[in-house]
Amino acid sequence: MGVSVARIRVLVVDDHRVFAESLAAALAAEPDVDVAAAGTGPAAMRCLDRGVAEGRRFDVLLVDADLGVPTAAVPPPREGEPTVDGISLVAGVRKAQPAVRAVVLAEKDDARRAALALQAGASGWVAKDSSLQRLLAVVRGVLRDETHLPPALLTGVLRELTAARRHRTESERLVESLTPREREVLRCMVAGLGRKAVAERLFLSPHTVRTHMQNVLGKLGVHSTLAAVALARRAGVGPAPLSAPGPVLAGDVVERGGQPA
Repeated sequence: MGVSVARIRVLVVDDHRVFAESLAAALAAEPDVDVAAAGTGPAAMRCLDRGVAEGRRFDVLLVDADLGVPTAAVPPPREGEPTVDGISLVAGVRKAQPAVRAVVLAEKDDARRAALALQAGASGWVAKDSSLQRLLAVVRGVLRDETHLPPALLTGVLRELTAARRHRTESERLVESLTPREREVLRCMVAGLGRKAVAERLFLSPHTVRTHMQNVLGKLGVHSTLAAVALARRAGVGPAPLSAPGPVLAGDVVERGGQPA
């Protein structure tokens, strides 16, 4: 009678279809690996949720660091479709399903982004051109609660994490100055949602969302959404969940058919 092998369930998330399918096929050839692939952050969350519902949770998430970045091979998302970058996806998954280990796959080494990935909850940063044996070693290692970084990145990542700790207190103070609704809007911004998507999610008019976003930028002392998201991450603000919409808070104006509710 054969001995059953505990299988590792891996989800590959990469919007470069050829790479995702090739990597998934290579991993699937291993006797102890079950693998699936998703092309976007929202698709990955749906896949993870479906696994939970079916009682077959995923163990490891392999996500492209440049997920959602338009290139010649990857067109921009359709209007109204949420864009979720790789690091935001890691943060969302780790909050929703803490048992899932996340490994970021990168085209090149970047100490700053690797540090952001670790802060978001990733357990590893691996070059996309690494050997299959190296990647498998990382996948199995993170399940033993190991953290994997390229040796050349260690010094830079430690420097980034030390600097981040210095900035965190001030960032937290600024975020605390926001109203509850402004914090919810900020979390939507961290999740990569545009103004229209935020309006639909929070049942607000686009004009109201624009006002909230302007207030957020002003109170945080920044001039762009990217800067606000970076500050929010330093303060430990995670992305809004991509599924259930948030509640309407007292004082918000909801418009239906162009008329205030």
